[in-house]
Amino acid sequence: MKQIEIIVPHERLSKVNDILFKHKVGGMMFHEIKGRGRAEREAIVIIDHRNRALYGSRTRVDVMVSDSLSKQIVDEIIRYLSTGSASDGKIFVKDISEVYDIGSGQHGEMAL
Repeated sequence: MKQIEIIVPHERLSKVNDILFKHKVGGMMFHEIKGRGRAEREAIVIIDHRNRALYGSRTRVDVMVSDSLSKQIVDEIIRYLSTGSASDGKIFVKDISEVYDIGSGQHGEMAL
């Protein structure tokens, strides 16, 4: 099993969701994150209404999928969301050794 962590601009969340539905991914978690990448500071600094400098914000999506789906999902996200810009986001794929569903008591891929 794999955990795919997808970091994208907020406006691309619906496209990520469409791709995950297409691949029948059972659920996802997403939340707003703030930070910076390797881009020059001037390229990502946002000034709020109080003239404070803020770093750019993005959406982080976390999903758990079977090993066989992982590469397909990553490839499709890159194909449909990439504009060639450093600000397009990142994808991290991690191995998950065990998963348990608290309500049903299922484990492994059945718990996904």
